[in-house]
Amino acid sequence: METADLYALFRKYPSVTTDSRMCSRGSIFFALKGERFNGNLFAEKALEAGCAYAVVDERFGNEPADDRIIVVDNVLVTLQKLANFHRRKLKIPIIGITGTNGKTTTKELIAIALSREFKVAYTQGNFNNHIGVPLTLLSMNKSHEIGVIEMGASHPGDIRELCEIAEPNYGLITNVGKAHLEGFGSFENVIKTKGELYGFIRENDGKVFVNKDNQILYELSEGMDRILYGKNDPTLFASGAIADATPFLEFDWSFFDSSYRVKTSLVGEYNFDNAIAAVAVSKYFGINAERISAALEEYEPQNHRSQFKRTERNDLIIDAYNANPTSMKTSLEFFTSIPASLPKMVILGEMKELGEISRDEHQRLIEFLREQSYAGVYLVGNIFREMIPASSSYHFFEDVEALIKSLHEEPVTGYYILLKGSHSVHLEKTVDYL
Repeated sequence: METADLYALFRKYPSVTTDSRMCSRGSIFFALKGERFNGNLFAEKALEAGCAYAVVDERFGNEPADDRIIVVDNVLVTLQKLANFHRRKLKIPIIGITGTNGKTTTKELIAIALSREFKVAYTQGNFNNHIGVPLTLLSMNKSHEIGVIEMGASHPGDIRELCEIAEPNYGLITNVGKAHLEGFGSFENVIKTKGELYGFIRENDGKVFVNKDNQILYELSEGMDRILYGKNDPTLFASGAIADATPFLEFDWSFFDSSYRVKTSLVGEYNFDNAIAAVAVSKYFGINAERISAALEEYEPQNHRSQFKRTERNDLIIDAYNANPTSMKTSLEFFTSIPASLPKMVILGEMKELGEISRDEHQRLIEFLREQSYAGVYLVGNIFREMIPASSSYHFFEDVEALIKSLHEEPVTGYYILLKGSHSVHLEKTVDYL
């Protein structure tokens, strides 16, 4: 079936799903395949559950003919082509956002600020890959006026592929750091891959929002149509100054002759770049300064990103959604610097997907910890097993279940605690025990 013909069906049934357990009546089921699943096996169930059509790339001999089953060469490619076809029909500005750290927070800050004036469609959760981006695009309709698309990458070429699908008119890279090096191979490849967003925008006469304080991004965007933002520089399109971050970020920014103090619910001064990026984008699209400030103050971080929580026993900073050498160092430096009446303790999970540099980076982390005076250090993950000095008081746990068992048997009370680790370590499971 040609994309245009499938799109005609989509216009009639404008809802798609890739999960046969979540089939709204009249939706179109796309039978995706992966290493551990084959959606083609569930096409009939999807139709029985209420789907109008099922798109498959495998048929099985004992199945009766059903004209509601559409057979294609590759379901994923078909989904991506349909999303791109739909994106072109929408004819709305789309902002593509990528980066090593902060892209989800920046995306949400931009979306909530733009929503003060526009009907905004934006990436939900972390649906930022080759499946999530098409699904986000296909969730848009004629009522939407702006799209904000988060783009994640773990291999060279990933961002370029997502740009070909979403065709962003505007681009923003939050930063570049050491992450997913197992897939990228080197830090230079991380820079190159994130820069694919700039490359697409450059080729298609779009516009980019660039943090002037980030030398790598400033040089990568040289010669482009760019809008600059940053810190303590009134000559920039958007600039601000950090007023406080103990732990919640407060910053000042100016709009013509008026100054605004924004008191966010984001923990840490490292979130300033995310916030001022949202100011720049919102200001460019004509959002009133008061509304921008109010939107940023309204935002409540979710998904264990830069969250502060006071329990009956401890004060917690929960930043356990992701971790790499760059974000780990930034979080620890921030945590060390903030004043606190309680003794400080860190619970750190290993940093995943670092490839050949993994041992060296974790050793650097141990060396950093040795220079601090934390009242307690809990390390979770096998990579730490041989790194902890025999003479140290550090606590080692093979996994989060072992840590939870320890916290249950020997409760921790009266501490200011930072939780930081890669998402797959699942440190968030410990919150109920702290």
